[in-house]
Amino acid sequence: MSIAALAARQSGGPLEPATYEPRALRDDDIRIDVKFAGICHSDIHTVREEWGSAIFPLVPGHEIAGVVAEVGSAVTKYKVGDRVGVGCMVDSCGECEYCKDGQEQFCAKGMTGTYNARDRHDKTPTKGGYAQAVTVSERFAVRIPDGLELDVAAPLLCAGITTYEPLRRFKVGQGTKVAVVGLGGLGHMGVKLAVAMGADVTVLSRSQAKKDDALALGAQHYVATGEEGAFKGLRSSFDLVLNTVSADLDMNDYLATLKPLGALVNVGLPTNPYEVAPFSVVGGSRILAGSNIGGIPATQEMLDFCAEHHLGADIETIDAKDVNEAYDRVVAGDVRYRVVIDTATIPTDGEKFEDAPAS
Repeated sequence: MSIAALAARQSGGPLEPATYEPRALRDDDIRIDVKFAGICHSDIHTVREEWGSAIFPLVPGHEIAGVVAEVGSAVTKYKVGDRVGVGCMVDSCGECEYCKDGQEQFCAKGMTGTYNARDRHDKTPTKGGYAQAVTVSERFAVRIPDGLELDVAAPLLCAGITTYEPLRRFKVGQGTKVAVVGLGGLGHMGVKLAVAMGADVTVLSRSQAKKDDALALGAQHYVATGEEGAFKGLRSSFDLVLNTVSADLDMNDYLATLKPLGALVNVGLPTNPYEVAPFSVVGGSRILAGSNIGGIPATQEMLDFCAEHHLGADIETIDAKDVNEAYDRVVAGDVRYRVVIDTATIPTDGEKFEDAPAS
């Protein structure tokens, strides 16, 4: 069988229809018919080699929602017809302290990315969700509850867990005062999740342009940080500031908005290093932290939480032919708030490609 996909054949090149031959099903594998694949900004960084060299041809996509189509002989977790998702990783050693603790993203031997990585067993390049099917170990698939539609669930496999994990880690709950910096693909989920956890939520954004959206998502307050004097009224206001943007911000301004013992957690990845005055963290014993994705148990917990609270991503669904235009729109910030590819629209007659050999 051939898998229809969208692939970039060279650095910065367009995504084009392609086909490839999937690996034979291993004992613990499941084959998933992909229904929807979210576009993450990290897909764009990877295709354009803005984060380092990539393996081409490249099939991106780590926000995957679909239905189990086939199972390996030893699979016990899923059956054909189950609704499942796949996020940013598809394998890890399974033996180190982090894997055993359900923090596979920190695998001591290195987790295997859903795409632009090498399979731990045969060293072939991993292929992501911009395709009509993917093959993964059952250990790295999560169940999508019936309360979530597959299209709005797809972005949760990255945007959802990326924002859920720091809220969970810092014990956001009833009465916690949370600020979310930026209202984009990550930020809009940060707002929804924090509100559902019972927090008092403020959105911090450069202008007033997204105020109505922020309030509609459940935020109680909105501050345009680009306006003169905006930070003066925010000193010592928040227990947690969740920074979801990749802009070069003055961390000292945002640290000053924390209460004593508060935490500023960064999930965005700006190009330049942060510059922080020591007193900004020492004064008030404040924390400047980062957060990665989450492990498989936390990802399942996040999906169950979203289903319980009827939370999905705000999405725009596109045909495969519009993916390159969508990349430019994501970079320009012209999306509210996540783009999802309907994988049924991927042409099945794309040019076949061979895997790049391991160097």
